[in-house]
Amino acid sequence: MSAETPAAPGQNEHYLRVIRRNFRTWRGDRPFWAGLFVVLGGFPIAYFPYANLQIGHLTLAMATTAGAGSLIIGVLLVVLGISLWFQKHVRTFAGVAAILLALVSIPVSNLGGFLIGFLFAMIGGAMAVSWAPADSAEEEPVGKGDSAAPEPAAAANGVGEPNDLSGTSPSNGANGRHSAG
Repeated sequence: MSAETPAAPGQNEHYLRVIRRNFRTWRGDRPFWAGLFVVLGGFPIAYFPYANLQIGHLTLAMATTAGAGSLIIGVLLVVLGISLWFQKHVRTFAGVAAILLALVSIPVSNLGGFLIGFLFAMIGGAMAVSWAPADSAEEEPVGKGDSAAPEPAAAANGVGEPNDLSGTSPSNGANGRHSAG
């Protein structure tokens, strides 16, 4: 092996570089930032109803009558955020649940953790719902000359019309509405 030949990847690398590369690969395969925002949204929602603010000798208690409800909302948001990290297939459910919990936290827990937790949970939930896994590089697109390619729906009918059996096509004026009789 000459001095110009590069070493194989992974050999003679610092272990922190390997850990960082593995973390970046893991993070790229799931809605990591959505989960982080949802987790960060859960903490102020759960914390503020139990917090006491001290100004000199004056103690201001921010406790509400629904302290247990805000604790439950905060813990559920943290659990949803962690589930986004480790179970990426529940991203739509977790995102919608995070958005709903953030909305419920407005009246229950001090305006959703003084709007801090509310905004973090809403943004994280929206990111989770909109996240889509990347297309894998191993899949190769099917060429036009390939005999295994399916025929388009218009050509499969033989007439050149789309295969619409609902009777609600724009050509007959129904436009998706059903008549009452």
